[in-house]
Amino acid sequence: MTVDILLTAAGALALVAAAWSERIRRIPVSEPLLALALGVLLGPAVLGVLDLPELLEDHAWLHTAARLLLAVSVMSVALRYPFRTARGRWRPVLLLLAVVMPVMAVVTAGLAALALGVGLGAAALIGAALTPTDPVLASTVTTGEPAEQDLPGRDRQVLSLESGANDGLALPLVLVAVALAGPLAMGDALLESLWDVAGAVLLGALLGWLGGQALRAGADHGATDPGPELVFTVVLAFATLGVGGLIHVDGILAVFICGLAFNAVSTGRERSADVRIDEAVNRFVVLPLFLAFGAILPWAEWHALGWAGLLFAVAVLLLRRPPVVSLLRRPLHLDRPDAVYLGWFGPIGVSALFYLTLESERLPIDPVVLVAGSLVVAVSTVVHGLTATPGRVLYRKVARPKGSDEDGGGKEGGDGGPDDDRQRSASSPGAEG
Repeated sequence: MTVDILLTAAGALALVAAAWSERIRRIPVSEPLLALALGVLLGPAVLGVLDLPELLEDHAWLHTAARLLLAVSVMSVALRYPFRTARGRWRPVLLLLAVVMPVMAVVTAGLAALALGVGLGAAALIGAALTPTDPVLASTVTTGEPAEQDLPGRDRQVLSLESGANDGLALPLVLVAVALAGPLAMGDALLESLWDVAGAVLLGALLGWLGGQALRAGADHGATDPGPELVFTVVLAFATLGVGGLIHVDGILAVFICGLAFNAVSTGRERSADVRIDEAVNRFVVLPLFLAFGAILPWAEWHALGWAGLLFAVAVLLLRRPPVVSLLRRPLHLDRPDAVYLGWFGPIGVSALFYLTLESERLPIDPVVLVAGSLVVAVSTVVHGLTATPGRVLYRKVARPKGSDEDGGGKEGGDGGPDDDRQRSASSPGAEG
């Protein structure tokens, strides 16, 4: 009964989102935010129609749902741009992954210790889980015609690729946090991290190459068309995730690497088709998860945190990422408006839920980890959902003077030509070959 109500509500919201898609894209809300609000309305806090297991009692289903959704989302990110375009962004993305991501984990852990008064282990768990930029929520500000018109292709590409890569690369941070909080030895955590990452890269590259070769052979013999190709990438993502689980490597990272390898060797038609997958995932498939999350929000536990919990959530959004990106503006070759935009729009969502529940499965943790983590996810969904459109419009006014005839970087399904990389001016520090 509960599942039927959940699916019915999500389907109704999807119909509204489909019918009013362009208008929704231009107002200060996002589809995940609408789903979260509907979940709160239908949940026990208001109408009591949805009766799902409480977050602190049973979250295995939430972990599984987040894992599957992330797999499809990171595959979509890996296929969103031509491979040569993605390869051309490796320097800023690598800097974000190697420097910004660890700093974000440390800053978030420090804020947790200061605001919530938790110990080192719990603070490390919170910091690691809330570090990755969520590819699902990030896609709401990097895809769609309004974003393509207002934002430079480089900014959208860097944010998308970072959000796809750091979901898997956050696992070593989580394992180190588990070692600090539980019985896992630090040496074992580092060895497990090494295998997780190295094994994921090898597995993803192999399956992506095989998948691309298979689809290329089918295309050469007229055995495939865009419909099966579109489904094939989803099946490939799930297969990679499954094999990764069987051999105990980082499945999310393996899927992302698989998508990049597939992108490099495939025909290119399926990448254009996958843009439609990305739109579907981030506008429709994500709705049941956020609707369910809204119905299980731990209101009583949030209330118990008091003002410290809200202070922590606000501090995380303001201090976790924006100052770090601003400090690295010159190494990242960003103009100030670009640094502000990329710094602010690093949302926390499905990936955080995935790692928070993963930590709960690995060891008994302080309930404050899940409570505080879920509060930050909810606040991020609301705040970034409300600021996405105004932020994009403000960016356009500040970074692109009135009367400029340059576009924002071209369609997502473009061929990687000049429109994909077009910048505001040739002299901009953000212009990078």
